[in-house]
Amino acid sequence: MPDGLTPISPAPLTDAFGRTVSYLRLSVTDRCDLRCAYCMAEHMTFLPKKDLLTLEELETVAAAFIRRGVRKIRVTGGEPLVRKDIGDLFDRLGTYLGDGLDELTLTTNATLLERDAERLVDAGVRRVNISLDTLDPDMFREITRRGDFDKVMRGIDAADKAGLKIKINTVGLKHQNAAEIPNMVEWAHDRGFDMTLIEVMPLGDTGEDRVDQYIPLFEIRDRLDQFWTLEDEAASGTSAGPSRYVRIKETGGKLGFITPLTNNFCAGCNRVRVTCTGRIYMCLGQDDHVDLRSALRDSDDPRAALDAALDRALLKKPEKHDFKIRERAASPALPRHMSVTGG
Repeated sequence: MPDGLTPISPAPLTDAFGRTVSYLRLSVTDRCDLRCAYCMAEHMTFLPKKDLLTLEELETVAAAFIRRGVRKIRVTGGEPLVRKDIGDLFDRLGTYLGDGLDELTLTTNATLLERDAERLVDAGVRRVNISLDTLDPDMFREITRRGDFDKVMRGIDAADKAGLKIKINTVGLKHQNAAEIPNMVEWAHDRGFDMTLIEVMPLGDTGEDRVDQYIPLFEIRDRLDQFWTLEDEAASGTSAGPSRYVRIKETGGKLGFITPLTNNFCAGCNRVRVTCTGRIYMCLGQDDHVDLRSALRDSDDPRAALDAALDRALLKKPEKHDFKIRERAASPALPRHMSVTGG
């Protein structure tokens, strides 16, 4: 390199509305060992394995984002831990921590955490989000259509013992868990876990009527106000996430609300999603996407092709989503299941 010159850093990923993407949600599989009634159909047809990015390709995609300023990667699915040899990918992504990447984490249903918790910590993971919608074993089996509640509890215990910071994600369901949520909050906070409540999202045909499932989270918050003192926390200047948090005075714990239907949260969006097949979706609630797999497999210069594809994607990132729970028995807002996009 000539004296006095420094390398030109790739431009950050900034969209047409001035939002900079610093957070990637990277799906590694559409498969899951549960069949949660708000997420997928009971009898799902999953993608052929040949359509999925290899672990090496997933790392290449992640590295491209890190070069462009992404500081946080969340590995998702489906259930990410069902992917064969997924520990190897965590090991590889962990090498970027402190070298462009600030945080590596995942969202999981905890069914395999008893097996994998220590491996994740060794790879550099420090926090996990665990999807759990009830503490009632019978209701758990009803919601998941097949889940083993005790196995999930053992996974949570293993993660806690391994030193992982845990946040519980709970989807509010009008007729199944809404009345139980105060008890779940108390349990989570007693164990030192933060918790986030999420409204049902109208993605994919699940065989259930979303009108029967949906409850706006302001109704749940009104119920919680009868038990505790909820103190609003100021939004973090760095997260730009969809959660709006409160601190519960009596428990000392933090509770988040993700409200895609009752309170649009898109103005500060700093994230994109990449599917296990290499499609980048710039918005969870829109179907527009850019194919990164072709950039990886069909170009003589995959690095340059990936950069060009990311530039195209950011130009197409929309201002906001348009989630609605429409009339009873209506088609979902998008035919794509959440497990296909990545949670």
